[in-house]
Amino acid sequence: MFALRSLSVPSLVNKTQALNACFHTGARVCGAKVAVVLSGCGVYDGTEIHEASATLVHLSRMGAQVQMFAPDVSQMHVIDHKKGQPAEESRNVLSESARIARGNVSDLAELNVSDHDAIIFPGGFGAAKNLSTFAVDGPDCTVNRDVERVLKGFHQAGKPIGLCCISPVLAAKLLPGVEVTVGHEEEEGGRWPYAGMAQAIKAMGAKHCVKEVTEAHVDQKNKVVTSPAFMCETKLHLIFDGIGAMVSNVLKLSGK
Repeated sequence: MFALRSLSVPSLVNKTQALNACFHTGARVCGAKVAVVLSGCGVYDGTEIHEASATLVHLSRMGAQVQMFAPDVSQMHVIDHKKGQPAEESRNVLSESARIARGNVSDLAELNVSDHDAIIFPGGFGAAKNLSTFAVDGPDCTVNRDVERVLKGFHQAGKPIGLCCISPVLAAKLLPGVEVTVGHEEEEGGRWPYAGMAQAIKAMGAKHCVKEVTEAHVDQKNKVVTSPAFMCETKLHLIFDGIGAMVSNVLKLSGK
């Protein structure tokens, strides 16, 4: 308190501005190049918009350079998000992803692993419908060939992979023995409505690790980081915090 009282108002303002500048400059020194893979636009047939936004905000705050990608394929189907029912229309995953990316999105076929330090897959049912067939085939699902190519490519290159919500099923399917989390393994009165996902993950040969919504699980061996996100029915800021933990650990593993 004495130190603050001894400063004039202009001097105090200048010091505060300098501290703020240092803080924000420090937040931007990361420099990691991160690919973010989208699966459309909307929780029921594409990327969960809040998860994508939280991922991008945390990456921005931590100083990462981001490039977004999506496969140039048709959606499995289109859901009327107000009615919760399929609609009689078709949409393209890349075009729909452009809504989230503000137009700045590339075809996933163009993603070169060597150009990036890490990759992140936000959740949403698009991961189980457009990036894979998990929504229909469960543990017997197939994965989009470009998703498989890049996910295995990052893994083989020893570069970190982040996934949240339902998207950890992609790693569970493609990386034998990987450790992931989708949260809890019991519904607990509806708080974890998709708890059954944990059993499907185990059926694919992966290890499921119980985590809280604000936490991320880090598989150090495989450099795979996962967080439950909207697998939990909870407040939005807690989901935002959990995605932040995922992003932070991905960047830490990138070494940038």
